[in-house]
Amino acid sequence: MKNATLLTEFVLTGLPYQPEWQMPLFLVFLAIYLITIGGNLGLIILIRNDPHLHITMYFFLGTLAFVDAWLSSTVTPKMLVNLLDKDKMISFSECMTQFFSFVVSATTECFLLAAMAYDRYVAICKPLLYPLIMTNRLCIQLLVLSLAGGVLHALIHESFLFQLTFCNSHIIHHFYCDVIPLTKISCTDPVINYLMLYIFSGSIQVFSIVTILFSYTFVLLTILKKKSEKGASKAFSTCGAHLLSVSLYYGPLLFMYVHPASSQADGQDMIFSLFYTVLIPVLNPFIYSLRNKQVIDSLRKMLKRNA
Repeated sequence: MKNATLLTEFVLTGLPYQPEWQMPLFLVFLAIYLITIGGNLGLIILIRNDPHLHITMYFFLGTLAFVDAWLSSTVTPKMLVNLLDKDKMISFSECMTQFFSFVVSATTECFLLAAMAYDRYVAICKPLLYPLIMTNRLCIQLLVLSLAGGVLHALIHESFLFQLTFCNSHIIHHFYCDVIPLTKISCTDPVINYLMLYIFSGSIQVFSIVTILFSYTFVLLTILKKKSEKGASKAFSTCGAHLLSVSLYYGPLLFMYVHPASSQADGQDMIFSLFYTVLIPVLNPFIYSLRNKQVIDSLRKMLKRNA
């Protein structure tokens, strides 16, 4: 491994902060992480234990909760350690493993959000055909394809990262290993890495966003035709939570990986990265639960049983 013989360790500088903010930041991010894991795993358990939630929409929602917990666990624990560690070191192999896990989980979430939008399109626009179209087999296929797409995407970028040499600097100005900060400290021309980033990350995001936009355009047109106020309100409530989650997730991603890297500041990169790696995973369980009557009712029943 060519670059491993030159540098075997990196320094993750982490978030910029004043020394007196070290412990408060650690406690804040620790609390966020614990709430993320508790909220997402709690949602998975709730869906698993309630037969009324054993339908396609909640199958995808439970999977999204798992991916959110996975994404947060890829980034946050190391960030917490580095907040207390003076050295802030990360080995080359650990860095590549973290990067691989991050890309797989983030890409899988992109495809899952698109699959969820398609599911809502079929449920609202083709309700009579819904059981015939959204079969268990199709749901499993969409899940497997989402995960396979994430793994393939990660393998592509990781294979090109292994072609870089790191001999000028070992300081990564970020709080986790990502492709853009790594290319910035490479002494090899990273033009091919940027090209692959724009082609594949851009294509995945464009495909997902177009799928979501088309699905919800048809959903909106169908809702406007509904004469039932109750049915329209329920559809708006269900789709509104998904659209909010999609907007919060794709905004930072689009800026990070489609916007030209040369015009980005390290601090700005970290703020956007913090948003979709730490904040979105903690918000999603609340976004999908608080606006969902079935989930709220299921939670109340579970609390009564355990009281």
